[in-house]
Amino acid sequence: MNRRSTLITLSALAAMGTSMRSLAADPLKVGFVYLGPVGDSGWTHQHDLSRAEMEKNLGNKVNVRAIADVNEGPDAERVARELVSDDCKLIFGASFGYMKPMLKVAQDNPDVKILIASGYQTAANFGGYNAKWHEGGYLAGMAAARVSKSGNLGLVGALPVPDVMWYLNAFTLGARSVNPNATVRVVFINSWFDPPRERDAATALMNQGVDVLTHFTDTPAVATAAEERGVGVISFHSDMRKYAPKNYITGVTHNWGGYYTRVANEVMAGTWKPSLYFGGIGDGVIRMAAPGPRVDKATADLLEAKSKDIASGKFQVFGGPIKDQAGKLRIAAGKSLADSELGSMDWFVEGVVGGK
Repeated sequence: MNRRSTLITLSALAAMGTSMRSLAADPLKVGFVYLGPVGDSGWTHQHDLSRAEMEKNLGNKVNVRAIADVNEGPDAERVARELVSDDCKLIFGASFGYMKPMLKVAQDNPDVKILIASGYQTAANFGGYNAKWHEGGYLAGMAAARVSKSGNLGLVGALPVPDVMWYLNAFTLGARSVNPNATVRVVFINSWFDPPRERDAATALMNQGVDVLTHFTDTPAVATAAEERGVGVISFHSDMRKYAPKNYITGVTHNWGGYYTRVANEVMAGTWKPSLYFGGIGDGVIRMAAPGPRVDKATADLLEAKSKDIASGKFQVFGGPIKDQAGKLRIAAGKSLADSELGSMDWFVEGVVGGK
């Protein structure tokens, strides 16, 4: 009987060990939801590159499913619930407009973690993540003013919302740090993704004498239009030099691979906690594309030095004194705008033309 009991016990332990190994080997199912097509540049493309980086970093520890072209609103909620039913325990919604519909899904599924790009709400299993566009914007403005002959710069914006305002205002401040008389003309197209409108806005700005363009929109339409007219261009979201090989200056890119990897590891380890992540140059989330053919060495060196100062915290992009478009002092000397205050930015800095 003792021998038989021992054999049964050993068999049970072996089976348990096999089961535990099987459980340990089960990958974390991760879902990604994208607003637009993946394409070869732009917002969604960068998130998908970051998704691929996460998969490369984690290998068979994760099982990933990505769904593109999902509208904000009811469609976002439907797709999130589909991913939950597919046993996804971590979902990244790569659009601000997914926040409210996906929060409903999170509330109904407490064992699933959901994070929203540009989101500002948190719950027990819900968070957000965003990028410090203004850090790249300041450097982009410096580069634009160094290349420009007229000091007349232009920006095609999606919508006059805080994220876009950070970039526009920082771009203007960076430009005026190089050329105090520089101005930035802005046209908003009221859409995140609309190539024809982006192109029309770029053309309108160039017709006003702008000799360097940048944008906060999702496609290479501005870069293509600038190249055709021989106007310098600074891309946004992605490196778009292939669309403007002769007139490319640099680009402000966002990179979430490290963040996605860290979050997935935390979820697997059971250490993840809801938060609003805000990554910048020092975190590797914001990176400047390599200088293009219109950038000389002195400018490249200047940008590199300022980038290091921003990354270390030595330099604050929104450090005062800063006046708004009407000449009102918004940030006093010796003060700087806190990260938590950026979400309510609804004013233009001195030097911005239009936008009202």
